[in-house]
Amino acid sequence: MSDVMTDATVGDIVAADFRTAAVFEQFGIDFCCGGRRALVDACRAAAADPDAVVRELQALPPVDERADDPARWPVDQLIDHIEQTHHAYVRTALPWIAKLLAKLEEVHGARHAELRLVLAAFRRMADDLTQHMVKEERVLFPYVRDLAAHADELCGGLVSPFGSVENPIRMMEREHRDAGDEMQTIRTLTNDYTPPADGCTTYAVCMAELRGFDRDLRRHVHLENNILFPRAIALEHGS
Repeated sequence: MSDVMTDATVGDIVAADFRTAAVFEQFGIDFCCGGRRALVDACRAAAADPDAVVRELQALPPVDERADDPARWPVDQLIDHIEQTHHAYVRTALPWIAKLLAKLEEVHGARHAELRLVLAAFRRMADDLTQHMVKEERVLFPYVRDLAAHADELCGGLVSPFGSVENPIRMMEREHRDAGDEMQTIRTLTNDYTPPADGCTTYAVCMAELRGFDRDLRRHVHLENNILFPRAIALEHGS
């Protein structure tokens, strides 16, 4: 196994080449909330063969330097993308999936008792994630934008209400982990979002929506944890 790749964190690997996210998803490796783990440790946690993972990563074609890479975007563009793509999607998807789950629990709950637990976990996550995004959009992101706008000055235009930017970032990362834990609970209860043999069309649609939500959340959290937040800390430190 390549020592360089083994020593790198999963988050760094995905930040350098987002195509690697698909490889990590294939092996069940967490690249968002667990992005600070070294590759070998992440493989161990996912019960994945590190050599097999490295082979898949190395099999990816060379990176096209012309490709649009979020890691190279200016801070304003990155935040705009997070808000307009991921936050907007979350706000649309949460009520729709909650409605589907409520209907499934009503119709199929007698035969599938796990649906009550799935619905409860999803509602908890929806409430927390909604508040989480408001905090980012109203407090953290404006401050990070200001840091970037005044990167060449001794101080920015905004006075920090929270001390170092690392303080709210730690809170946001903890809330990301909480959302990831709820999705892991849902993933386990639904057998990796698999509709049962007696499931109706709505069941299949709901499981597909949950799978899509999970995939988007992983990308969303990766952009914040592994790209935006480290850049915000570096800006505050003047580097």
